[in-house]
Amino acid sequence: MLDYRIGIGYDVHPLAKGLPLILGGVRIPFSYGLAGYSDADVLVHAIIDALLGAAALGDIGRHFPAGDPRFKGISSLLLLKETLALLRGAGYTVGNVDSVIVAERPRFSMYIDEMRQNIAGALHVPREAISIKATTTERLGFTGRGEGIAAQAITILQNSGGIKIDQAL
Repeated sequence: MLDYRIGIGYDVHPLAKGLPLILGGVRIPFSYGLAGYSDADVLVHAIIDALLGAAALGDIGRHFPAGDPRFKGISSLLLLKETLALLRGAGYTVGNVDSVIVAERPRFSMYIDEMRQNIAGALHVPREAISIKATTTERLGFTGRGEGIAAQAITILQNSGGIKIDQAL
């Protein structure tokens, strides 16, 4: 019998003029980008936190701390690949990921398929296992004012025979 674990992740980064905007590993043409220590890919960061949380392995800051020179400017897709290695080491496989980007602009619809492909490739799952949606906040809050972008993700993991969930209790 397979055991299942569910995790949720959330991330926010401020927008800043002159930086690249990278979401789901896709560079999106826009006059503002996300500020952060790595490439500030809020979508991938939320997914990493959801995956780590489902496996009870902590959070992104524990494994990839800001201030560590190894992670300065790094592609978040590389961090996602490293997260997959941590999951596999703990005996888990990824079932699926559902996520949402929260931003007033730019529009992301034309980039979502490429984002899905990038994330699926990093996690070694079919593209159909990755869902990405985008929404606005109807100009309310920091995302509505264009001050930043947020992302949320939820995932399900399967215990692939490594540790037993009840052993951790």
